[in-house]
Amino acid sequence: MKPNALRLASAIPLALAALMAFSPATHAATCGEAAGGFGPWLAAFKKRAAAQGVSQSAISSGLAGVTYDPRVIRLDRNQKSFKLSFEQFYARRVGSALINRGRARMKAHRGTLDRMERQFGVPAEVVIAIWGLETNYGADTSGKFSIIHSLATLSYDCRRSAFFTGQLVDALRIIDDAHMSPAEMRGGWAGEIGQTQFLPTPYVKYAVDYDGDGKKDLIHSIPDILASTANFLKGHGWQAGQPWHPGTANYNVIKDWNRAEVYQRTISVMATKLRGG
Repeated sequence: MKPNALRLASAIPLALAALMAFSPATHAATCGEAAGGFGPWLAAFKKRAAAQGVSQSAISSGLAGVTYDPRVIRLDRNQKSFKLSFEQFYARRVGSALINRGRARMKAHRGTLDRMERQFGVPAEVVIAIWGLETNYGADTSGKFSIIHSLATLSYDCRRSAFFTGQLVDALRIIDDAHMSPAEMRGGWAGEIGQTQFLPTPYVKYAVDYDGDGKKDLIHSIPDILASTANFLKGHGWQAGQPWHPGTANYNVIKDWNRAEVYQRTISVMATKLRGG
């Protein structure tokens, strides 16, 4: 064989290896932009979840029948409310009725809120403001979406794959720990759980069983919902007895609850109004 032919022959396996490394099927196992590669990606994810200590029973039951949901991608690309000015956002989300309902909730759950504030150092007004903004005190938790389907879709999608893959692993851990069954894992389109819309990773880190029934129930148990929200804020550095307006350390903690500036300001202002300011 001539030298040029030898070099060509030896280069062919390398070229094939390069093609395989960048083939659509291989890429789809990492992330993808359409439904076609979801199956290979899911198979790879199951191995990853097992390697991170999730049981096979939780993987099998949690991911049974999971499919790619294009509705979730459309919603992820179309979050218009966070593009509003603060004035527009506040006017749309907060009114006198929401404030009055918040004050009524503060009276109804005074005992739990007082206990929560003593333990976590977070004022009732701040937690109630978050509860009201997230789901209108539980009235808007329709559970339209399968949390697992949503998180699997967002994990596979290339835009924020790493972030949502971690959330999906922790969603399976919630099932593994028997705090929620796969059927109960229904919530927001981005995988939010319960009345203050915890994602699975914060749930695993900060959810608490405050009513003593052995479960961390952020869907039905008001004590668990309120205390878990306060525990999240405490875990991010909330300073007891300090203000929460922009420029303060506690306002920076509110930023950890939601990254949208209009949402942060709305929590701060609504909490102040609930206090009577």
